[in-house]
Amino acid sequence: MYKKVLIANRGEIALRVIRACHELNIKTVAVYSTADELSLHVKFADEAVCIGPPASSESYLNIPRIIAACEITGADAIHPGYGFLSESANFSKICAENDFVFLGPTPDIIDAMGNKAQAKITMKAAGVPVVPGGEGILDGPEDAKVKADEMGYPVMLKASAGGGGKGMRLVKKSEDVIPSFKSASQESLTSFGNGDMYIEKFIQNPRHIEVQILGDSHGNAIHLGERECSIQRRHQKLIEESPSPFVDEETRKALGDAAIKGAKAVNYVGVGTFEFLMDKNKNFYFMEMNTRIQVEHPVTEMVTGIDLIKQQIKMHAGFKCPTYLENFKLRGHSIECRINAEDPANNFMPFPGVITNFHMPGGKGVRVDSHAYAGYKIPTQYDSMIGKIIVHAKNRERAIIRMQRALEETIIVGPKTTIPYQMAIMKDEKFRSGVFDTSFLETFEYNQAEYAYKEEKV
Repeated sequence: MYKKVLIANRGEIALRVIRACHELNIKTVAVYSTADELSLHVKFADEAVCIGPPASSESYLNIPRIIAACEITGADAIHPGYGFLSESANFSKICAENDFVFLGPTPDIIDAMGNKAQAKITMKAAGVPVVPGGEGILDGPEDAKVKADEMGYPVMLKASAGGGGKGMRLVKKSEDVIPSFKSASQESLTSFGNGDMYIEKFIQNPRHIEVQILGDSHGNAIHLGERECSIQRRHQKLIEESPSPFVDEETRKALGDAAIKGAKAVNYVGVGTFEFLMDKNKNFYFMEMNTRIQVEHPVTEMVTGIDLIKQQIKMHAGFKCPTYLENFKLRGHSIECRINAEDPANNFMPFPGVITNFHMPGGKGVRVDSHAYAGYKIPTQYDSMIGKIIVHAKNRERAIIRMQRALEETIIVGPKTTIPYQMAIMKDEKFRSGVFDTSFLETFEYNQAEYAYKEEKV
């Protein structure tokens, strides 16, 4: 087992990794930018190293400074968290070259699964259902138009290196293909340094279902059930839950078997997530694989009783997948709300600033993952998420009620947050019925006035 782990990340995920390491009796090193000097992950790590100014390019994305921090603190492993360098094949390679264990996949696996067009080919060869569409990278806008006309509309243009909804365009008619390709490719080039695009048939009104997998270095892989991630805005998830209210036992087994096939096809080690689109007939299609821990991993932890970060560390240290999980049963239902410092009534505009009053919910079945506190200043340079509220209950109906109570109990004064919006979703009959898809928020009506009291509550 490792002696000291450096966490190459910030915020709630850095704090989450620190907690797991301490329970494994592993020392921790936090890295931080000057904007994060007072963040909780800096306070609770055994050591902390400032690696630069607020700009991510000069701190959390600055590989030489992270490697230097490892060297001066004597860390023997690096946990990348999610985002930033977590899916960088180059970072994984540099860690290995400098004799630090990267607690994530090898560069080859990141390259194979990070390139979405190549990943689709790999998964198809492994027998995993994939979205119908053109194979491989498009040669340009004209090639995109030819393939789209052959495939039939609507189609989805996707950036091969994309993520978080960037570099994606839904195209409903032939004349829109070329301008959509150019704008999506440029967006991807700006965001990821790669403008490569591929095309897929658009699945109408799908659900976004993902499967958590765990693989070891001995050739074993298991799945830990599915997560429902259809409540999203502009491809950014807002609420997640496990299990999905749409997935039955037969479909769950089929999803899990497909994910295990995919994991074994690339000899995957550690934690990973297979993301699928599922149509109204419960046909599912591989969309992409995330070769890292997910933001929404706590809902899986709540229904399986397993600490995914601990298992991730153990898998990379040579441990085998726990045999007791081979025939696990999901226990109850879990829901997670991502609490973002955004104004839902103003097109979700980010709302950085100082939190003057901060009270998180508690009680039975409630978990909070957050790096914020009263007096904490939310930086302008990073993602607007300031924490996650996760609940667990006997069934979905009780979990929704528990989440309503938890959100009502939460007090964050200073920035506007997504909490009133999420409270409204919890009371929405369509959401409560479980009959929804990824278009849910497009027609969801939010009555701001009804929840104004929440913004004034102290």
